Amino acid sequence: MKILIKALIFTSMLFFSNFLYAETNVVYLDMNVIYNKTKVGKLIFTELDKIQKNNISNFKKSEESLKKEEQKIFSQKNILSEEEYEKKVLSFTKKVEKYKSNRNKSINELKKKRVKSINDLSMSVNKILAEYAEEKKISFIIPKKNIIIGKLELDITNDILMIVDKKIKKININ
Repeated sequence: MKILIKALIFTSMLFFSNFLYAETNVVYLDMNVIYNKTKVGKLIFTELDKIQKNNISNFKKSEESLKKEEQKIFSQKNILSEEEYEKKVLSFTKKVEKYKSNRNKSINELKKKRVKSINDLSMSVNKILAEYAEEKKISFIIPKKNIIIGKLELDITNDILMIVDKKIKKININ
């Protein structure tokens, strides 16, 4: 009797799972491709790279002037009185601390801009995905990074890439 009940439950599970599968439409999407290959994604990363390169250039110039000043102060050690030397060292130390503070501030601002711009792009893409899912009657859109094996027909990355290029022209970085 128990074997009969188990067999009945097993066959009913198979029947219902096939029935549910027929109504569920699942696709996947590679968000990294959307970020890196769309026009707006490329624009965002290009602008962020320009800001970063500009910051690095400014940091190097500041570092060079600080090194020159340090060498100058060190070379005057025997010439200056001890009080004057200590004042210059203290002043130099304050400049170095200010430089470090400004550098950290610039780095943190760039990180915030990067996160904000990617979040804005993600929100815009999510709206597009919602419209696409509604239009195509898709139940689930799964990130490609969570897929081990999947049919290529279920990959909607290229479709979404074209839609994003048409609909999203610019994301503000500031």
